[in-house]
Amino acid sequence: MEVERSLGSYRGEFVKPEVLKTAVKDGLLYAIGSAAIWIALFLTIIIIRDVVLAARSTNETHRRAGIVTKGPLALALYFLGFLTATPFEHGGIQLPIFWFVMPWSAWWATGLVVYAIWSASKNLFSISDSEKTSGLVTAGISVVAAIGLIFIYHTDPGNKIKLLKGAIPLSLATIGYLLCIFVLSMIAIGWSANSAKARGWTKTIATQISLVVGSVIFGLPFLFLLITSFKEDRDMSSKTGIIWVPRVTDTIPYINPDPTKKHFTGRYNDREVEAVSIGEENGKMKMDIFRPLSVRGITYYTTRDQLTEVPVQANVYTAEVNKVPIKGFEKDSLSNGNKIISILEPESMKGQEVTVLPEKATPVRHVGLRTQNYSEAIQYLPLETANGLVYLKNTLFLVIMGVIGTILSCSIVAYSFSRMKFPGKDKLFTVLLATMMLPGAVTLLPQFLIYRTLGWVDTLYPLWVPAFFGSAFNIFLLRQFFSQIPMELEDAAKIDGCSYIKTFWNIMMPQIKPALAVIAVWTFLGAWNNFMGPLIYINSPEHMPISYALQLFKGDRDGDGEPGLLMAFTAMTVVPVVAVFFFAQKYFIEGVTLSGLGGR
Repeated sequence: MEVERSLGSYRGEFVKPEVLKTAVKDGLLYAIGSAAIWIALFLTIIIIRDVVLAARSTNETHRRAGIVTKGPLALALYFLGFLTATPFEHGGIQLPIFWFVMPWSAWWATGLVVYAIWSASKNLFSISDSEKTSGLVTAGISVVAAIGLIFIYHTDPGNKIKLLKGAIPLSLATIGYLLCIFVLSMIAIGWSANSAKARGWTKTIATQISLVVGSVIFGLPFLFLLITSFKEDRDMSSKTGIIWVPRVTDTIPYINPDPTKKHFTGRYNDREVEAVSIGEENGKMKMDIFRPLSVRGITYYTTRDQLTEVPVQANVYTAEVNKVPIKGFEKDSLSNGNKIISILEPESMKGQEVTVLPEKATPVRHVGLRTQNYSEAIQYLPLETANGLVYLKNTLFLVIMGVIGTILSCSIVAYSFSRMKFPGKDKLFTVLLATMMLPGAVTLLPQFLIYRTLGWVDTLYPLWVPAFFGSAFNIFLLRQFFSQIPMELEDAAKIDGCSYIKTFWNIMMPQIKPALAVIAVWTFLGAWNNFMGPLIYINSPEHMPISYALQLFKGDRDGDGEPGLLMAFTAMTVVPVVAVFFFAQKYFIEGVTLSGLGGR
């Protein structure tokens, strides 16, 4: 995408005709030509549609009207676009695109001018004088407001209008494919227009296609998350756009003969680590840890018999040496960035070592997934978290206790409000609903003071104990479900000698399973993604849930240029939530429909 010169930068120079001519040529004419080509393409699609539909009809007037009225206009727009936007300027066919970058005042002024033109054009189709007057008044007010916004735009010398222009390259094969698909689609539409059975098939196919397209569009962010979690750092950004197919660099195991660069595995604080030797003192080897990443850079002393030498995974590169293509692995790298490559191919040069500039060495890659992102992301976690299992344990505990507490407390209170009679029931229920209007920020400080008095700060109690005291919305939802259950079921249970508790547990609760499933899913998602609560009450890592740990991980890794590890850790926290939602979506949708929240 090429960024053109700012039209606003010509301010004060428009008195010069040659400058004005350049500005118009570089900006407005290109935008007008690009818009003309897009409008002409749209008209062409309509013409083809009219021709195909008319072919299935006996009304020849429809076909002639579509071609006679729209054909010449489309040709004129094509001519204007080819003359100003030059879609063939760089060879091949390019579909021009553009966008104006303007301050808010310019956007509002443009919108008001367009609205004024549209209001004035309605006078051509107005039936009465009052409608014409109303349209002219509306157009006049819009023009006056646009002039005022233009004045505001000119009061700030920093305001500029920029035109971003570029092109979408199209090959003849791509155009042919698109044209064939469109013609076949129009033929299918024309065929289905005269057949009731075909219309049913068309509706089903269109519905399925719409669902698939919608799923793809809304699933793209999640798909991008998963794909990025398996990428190498070099694929995180590209001049050609998003890289959707991950690739990994080929490696081969290699044991470096240099004693200072040999890799060893050993034990540090009862944990296996990988390190390199950086010297000896008093008969012991001084080791520098580089994996796991949470203890990278720490040095410790050990004996040689407690170490096991392991090979290094050396990257494979291709390059040219004296115009001869070679393939080899990176044996070492110099301080200036140059790579020492041990040649593998051709066979006549195998074993030789050459020094190659980094920009001249091309890594050998293949389509694959870099699963090491997940293991390295876990290695970044503190040692006391047991590779993240402490975060998972805390989160699962909060989720389980939150779901159990919410379902029990809310169902009991809802059953009482719907079935039992006691003084002040309606007023208490009104007070309960009124608490829904209190913002969370209002009760945040009082809750914190209460929990601090109880000594619950830096514990999990403030995050799950409130679930056993009910939730206003969930109580309201379950009360509506209980109210829809026929009284005859409860009367029959009373005749059989059931108490209130037994009637509630054995008769009423099974009747509201869809609503309970909805509340369980909502509570699960809320407890799993809860970030504000742990941020306020939790201080130590051993009490953190996954959501808080993810934020800390993001803060630690933002400056390291390792988005793959962040995406991998995020994927590990998101996938369980997505899985639970998909497994419970049947009950979720059923509960929403039966509760009346689905438009009932």
